Amino acid sequence: MQTTTTIIKTPDGRELCVESGGDTSGRPVLVHGGTPNSRLLFGPSVEDAKEHGVHLISYDRPGYGRSTAQPGRSVADCVHDVQSIADSLAIERLAVWGISGGGPHALACAALLPDLVCAVASLASVAPYGAPGLDFFKGMGQDNVDDMKLLIDDPDAARKKSVADREMMLQVTSEQLIGAWASLLSPADLAVLTPELASFLVTKFKDGLSLGDQGWWDDGCAHLAPWGFSFETITMPVQLWHGAQDRFVPFQHGQWLSEHIPGVDAHLTEVDGHLTLLNRVPDVQAWLLQYF
Repeated sequence: MQTTTTIIKTPDGRELCVESGGDTSGRPVLVHGGTPNSRLLFGPSVEDAKEHGVHLISYDRPGYGRSTAQPGRSVADCVHDVQSIADSLAIERLAVWGISGGGPHALACAALLPDLVCAVASLASVAPYGAPGLDFFKGMGQDNVDDMKLLIDDPDAARKKSVADREMMLQVTSEQLIGAWASLLSPADLAVLTPELASFLVTKFKDGLSLGDQGWWDDGCAHLAPWGFSFETITMPVQLWHGAQDRFVPFQHGQWLSEHIPGVDAHLTEVDGHLTLLNRVPDVQAWLLQYF
């Protein structure tokens, strides 16, 4: 798998580390990866992109990898970085998909970048904290419940834990990942956590956290704070995927989003978990291409 990494400058002087792969002369699709984040792209997704004429683009969100930190950023702030990436690569129109912690950032692009973005897909996205009618924590793996509630109740203690968790993540091996995620892996996700996928995830996490925990911390804060946009303003095509076997981000998050995104093409499946949605990426990318 061949990809290219570049550093671009934003108008406010920050650096963003960007990765490109697939068919670099094809139709551009930007990926918002999960949390912890890294620009690194999953090999099968890149191969599918190359086969189907997709120029796949990803980046380190601020504070991850080699991208300058942006403390206090909101979910909506990502749209300025997406615009900067498009400008730097001379892209006038692109599609977007985001998975897990990248889902809210993809939805921000749907709401706030109608002149640049033609369509968006959201996979296993968290929903807004405190949203009316949403039981945010029901069915969530205990590790994620504990981390989010600590951030809400005691930010100072949460920040200390974030530093310690980063140190632990930098030491974890792909073989240890199953144990580290004991409360989060449903049988569906355990079945797809192959050595190849586990190795990719561990490499991705270590790359994103290599210089510190700031990006991870800012992601967590942004997810639980107001996102900075309204779903009602979304007019472009949006596809949503969420699985009933998801313990990282439980099913009701996808159900809530499907009820609040205008005109959404929702795929709420009984068989999928969280990690299994990586297998849906070829379908997602094929769906996105029809809107260019």
